[in-house]
Formats: sequence, structure tokens, C-alpha cells
Amino acid sequence: MSTLTFHERPADGEPAGLLVLHHGRGADEHDLLPLADVLDPARDVYVVSPRAPLTLPGLPGHHWYVVPRVGFPDPESFRNAFGALAEFHDSVWERTGIAPERTVLGGFSMGTAMSYALGLPAERPVPAGILAFSGFVPTVDGWEPDLAGRRGLRVFIAHGRGDPVIGVEFARRARDLLEQGGLVVEYHESEVGHQIDRTHLPAAIAWLEATLGPGEHDLRSE
Repeated sequence: MSTLTFHERPADGEPAGLLVLHHGRGADEHDLLPLADVLDPARDVYVVSPRAPLTLPGLPGHHWYVVPRVGFPDPESFRNAFGALAEFHDSVWERTGIAPERTVLGGFSMGTAMSYALGLPAERPVPAGILAFSGFVPTVDGWEPDLAGRRGLRVFIAHGRGDPVIGVEFARRARDLLEQGGLVVEYHESEVGHQIDRTHLPAAIAWLEATLGPGEHDLRSE
């Protein structure tokens, strides 16, 4: 059983799918819950948000890993977070009965990096999609994306050109990498900084509905 603290928002009725929201640096499991209500106001989707396992001296909130350099997580703390999240996702799938192929992994900033980290490697189940706000595909020893095994996977990327924390070039690199690997990327930029731009939310809502809607493609059947 997972040891991560989490908050959840069950669906009203039979859930159309599962949305796992991973918070950013220095936040907690409550931080992205308002986003869930915006993305899914009808509460058709089961939403769960885990708390990162790491606290750091002199820094507020919770963290997924140590940051020696943006885009390049510390390998040891990254591996620990990866293992904790893998266990957490597995426990949520077992407990709710919602399958990985009906699951969107989403996040903001550091939480986006962990959504990519759990959604792209060969050793993890293929999700329905990845929702990536203001983040990056991590570069870290011992972790590699399995793009060949993710062809057709849906990814939504939104980033601000004025982001002083994680530059927009990280989002553009992620877009190019994933598109070249055969993933289906919807990409948005705007002039904001390190934040979720409200103007991107209507597109994100439509993307989530399409991704978890009936009859969506199951990559495992290929």
C-alpha cells in the first residue's frame, strides 16, 4: 500500500476516468484541487492528488526531488519519488477499479516532470494521456522515455513565454521530442510567467473530455 498522503475528489456517479494531479515545488496535495473543479465541473472524473514525499531545510511545502539544475533532477531523490508514485498509482488503480488506460497523469511545474516520468517509461503502464502545465521531460540518469511504446499517446502542453523558472524552451523541446516519437501533442503558449494561464483552460477542458471520452483508443491493443 502507498504511504503518500493524498486528497481525492470522487466523481458523481460512475467515473469516466481518473485524473491524477501532481503539485509543483513547495506545494501540497490541496494545491491543484481548484484546477480539477475547473477542468471537470460536472465531476465526471475521479480526481486524486498526492503529496510529494520530500521536505527540504529552509524551503516551504513539499517537493518531489532535489533541484541541482532546472530540467535535471537529482537522481537519488528522483528515483525515490518515482518509486513512491509508482506504488501510489498502482494502489489507486486497484482501489478504484479505474484502469491505467482510463487515467490522465497531470501536473504543474515539478509535478509535470513527474507526470512525464511515470507516464513515459517502458516499465510503467500506458495512461490515456498526460496533462503538462509549465514543466519539462526530465533528464536524469537511469530514466528514459519509451516513445516507441507510446505512439498515439495524447499529451497536452501549456507554457508561458515569460516563465522565469522553467523557460519555455523546455516545453518546446518536450513538444518536439514527443511529436517526433509519434505521440499526439496539443501545444499552447502565451505571454504569462510561471503559472497556469486561464486562457489555456478551455482547450484543456476539451482535451480532457476527448481523452477520457467513450471509444478512445487503447494503446495496449497495438
